[in-house]
Amino acid sequence: MTKTVLISAIKFCRLSFYSIALLLFLFLESCADEESDTLWLSQSEINIPASGGTSTITIKTDAADGWRISNPSTDWVNLSKTSGTLESETVDISVSSKSLEKRETKLTLSAGNADPLEIKVVQAASDYLYDLSANINYAEFSFSADEITIEISSETSEWNLSCDAEWLQISKTTGAEGTFSVVLSTEANEVLSERTTTITLSGDKAPTSEIAVLQKGGYPNYNINPLEPDMTGMNSSAQEIAAQIKIGWNIGNTLEAIGGETAWGNPKVTESLIQLVKENGFNAIRIPCSWDQNMENSTTAKIKSSWLDRVKEVVQYCVDNDMYAILNIHWDGGWLENNCTPEKQDENNAKQKAFWEQIATHLRDFDEHLLFAGANEPNVDDETQMNVLLSYHQTFVDAVRSTGGKNSYRTLVVQGPSTDIEKTNNLMSTLPNDEVEGRMMAEIHYYTPYQFCLMTEDASWGKMFYYWGKDYHSTTDTERNASWGEESTLDDLMGRMKTQFVDKGIPVVLGEFAAIKRTSLTGDKLQLHLNSRAHFLKYLAKQARANGLLPFYWDAGNMGENASALFNRQNNTVFDQQALDALMEGVNESYNQ
Repeated sequence: MTKTVLISAIKFCRLSFYSIALLLFLFLESCADEESDTLWLSQSEINIPASGGTSTITIKTDAADGWRISNPSTDWVNLSKTSGTLESETVDISVSSKSLEKRETKLTLSAGNADPLEIKVVQAASDYLYDLSANINYAEFSFSADEITIEISSETSEWNLSCDAEWLQISKTTGAEGTFSVVLSTEANEVLSERTTTITLSGDKAPTSEIAVLQKGGYPNYNINPLEPDMTGMNSSAQEIAAQIKIGWNIGNTLEAIGGETAWGNPKVTESLIQLVKENGFNAIRIPCSWDQNMENSTTAKIKSSWLDRVKEVVQYCVDNDMYAILNIHWDGGWLENNCTPEKQDENNAKQKAFWEQIATHLRDFDEHLLFAGANEPNVDDETQMNVLLSYHQTFVDAVRSTGGKNSYRTLVVQGPSTDIEKTNNLMSTLPNDEVEGRMMAEIHYYTPYQFCLMTEDASWGKMFYYWGKDYHSTTDTERNASWGEESTLDDLMGRMKTQFVDKGIPVVLGEFAAIKRTSLTGDKLQLHLNSRAHFLKYLAKQARANGLLPFYWDAGNMGENASALFNRQNNTVFDQQALDALMEGVNESYNQ
């Protein structure tokens, strides 16, 4: 019995050993058949700037069920996706908020049976939590009163604008979240040097920034003793004065001459000359005048007192002889006339203001016989330049009115673009604002056609005209007959000014017109030319008055070839009787119609 049991036990143990070995073999074989999953990450640490931002990572895995990112309880990290099944995918990790302290977290990336990977996300500490900014960091103002609108964008609950300069006004100095418009404004800078200041923008838990501010230097205020309005001797409106002006005459090439009153060959103006002009039928004088060359200090735009006195003396000659006088700023080196541009607008307005404050103050005591004109022939070709010219006119009007006294009611004359009728008709849709009603006139000039009135040599685009008027054409010298710009054109252009201004109660000064005298012609050609020229002057004077325009003949004083002089200023006698008679006949006929 014992032997039999032992043999059985040995047989059982041998069987168990073989079974265990078999099971172990099968297990190891099974493990060898199962491969490990792979997992790859392009970067394990993401650094986000203090202001926030986004970083992109790439994930690769061959796990059958894809990959997953576990995002801990962190509300400041955002993932574009947290799982995927493609073999290679990108994930955007972004932070949109800020923190006053450095912060970090870890994300866990897992896939199948691959070892998990960690993604460390770090954001730098920020100096502020909320954005706060202005749309500019520099503001530049012109000489004159000016304003600029800025935009404030805020995420903070409270922001402030501060500045210690009294000359700068800020329309809104505090605000909260949102976008706000703030107007920065300045008064006119009446000191010579530019002035600067700084505006500081700050807010709760927001960045502090600065806006640098500059205002250009201007000229001194020459309106240092404005007077109360004085109506004495100033009762007539512009229309009433226009009704009194029969025909005017220009003291051309004299007070506006560059180099001095006699620089262009004319003698100094005397009262005897003014009396001669009056005795021959004129009752108004236009005084072209320069001022820029007569400054004693260009930095301050101060006009020489001796020149102001001289101009006043000439005006006095006119007023003492019961003549109306229009005093202007003429070509004057072209500082205004050639610069009706946005680039020169501020600079020229500053000078325009300084000049007219001085001129108007010095001549303030004259009665309504004195009229001021702000410019001469300002070169303007388009709407942009027209807007600049209107600003020059507005400065002129405001400067004169600001001096007070009789200037509060003085009639003022403003010029159309290039004083050209067609441009004026097309571009001058408005006049400057005036605090006094009915004390303004418009001004145009007339040298049409140019080939007859002013042209002194043939050009590629056309030849000189010697003969003007439908009844004054030559039958032998036909190439010199006017081919355009005759009576019908003149009627049309005068009519346009009547419709645009006169019919609306605004008188129009025809400040210059003439036709040169071509004395190099001889015989019948000369006679026909002189007769046609006389016809031109008569017809123009007549039609101007008939349409309500005030004609002022341009007399440059020269008496040679291509001259326009009516009077010999050297001896105060009539030089061109035919032209003088034609002008007076034309005006008288208009009154008798």
